[in-house]
Amino acid sequence: MQAEALRNLLNEVRAGSRTVESAINYLHDLPFENLGYARLDHHRALRKGFPEVVFCEGKSVEQIVAILDRLAQKHSTVLATRASRPVYDAIVSRLPAAHYFEDARIIQLGVNSGQLTQTSILVVCAGTADVPVAEEAAVTAGAMGSRIEKLYDVGVAGVHRLMAARDTLNAANVIVVVAGMDGVLPTIVGGLVASPVIAVPTSIGYGTGLGGTAALMTMLNACAPGTAVVNIDNGFGAGYLAHLINARGAKSEPRPVGVAGG
Repeated sequence: MQAEALRNLLNEVRAGSRTVESAINYLHDLPFENLGYARLDHHRALRKGFPEVVFCEGKSVEQIVAILDRLAQKHSTVLATRASRPVYDAIVSRLPAAHYFEDARIIQLGVNSGQLTQTSILVVCAGTADVPVAEEAAVTAGAMGSRIEKLYDVGVAGVHRLMAARDTLNAANVIVVVAGMDGVLPTIVGGLVASPVIAVPTSIGYGTGLGGTAALMTMLNACAPGTAVVNIDNGFGAGYLAHLINARGAKSEPRPVGVAGG
């Protein structure tokens, strides 16, 4: 249950348009609901500001449909990640309002009822093969309420493509940088901007890339300050974190570090 829904419920009880008993019944599944194969954390939206997100891999189609159906009854926006087209087809037959972001492999139910942030998140990716992970980050942060800008296929093999977008880079409040292969792009971006950079290594690359491990190691060893790293292919985690940072407030001018005052 989201904070706004709880606020409306309490106001209805205060106004007399809902009985106390009815409100108790509505709150019956707070903080969680046990489906046998899953314990749905309905309280998470109150604690975190966004409902539990369903990771589809490893679950049966029937389980995913049932989980989303129950979550949608309690929350205005629900996401399911790593969802295939057959999973979406099964869900949309039960929940016709479901929307599928194919590149991101995300299913979204409902829309965020809050205002979009004034500041924006920029999602950058090195190559076209990295787009699915970048889209997972973009869709996640957008569903949570952040404004999203995108800058794709600007990898270091043609760094002039990145440098031509300096105004776009500098305008962002938070930047998510997605890259596989050598994983160098987040370091370059981090050295150009004052905003926090969230680096996402992808499993794209040849054998010595070790399924994204080489990119991960490069990003962890980035010398540009203000760069954090999430797990390999974890666009969802990057988008979630980017929104939390972005939603904290308007962009402010950076203060010089290590300079004595006059």
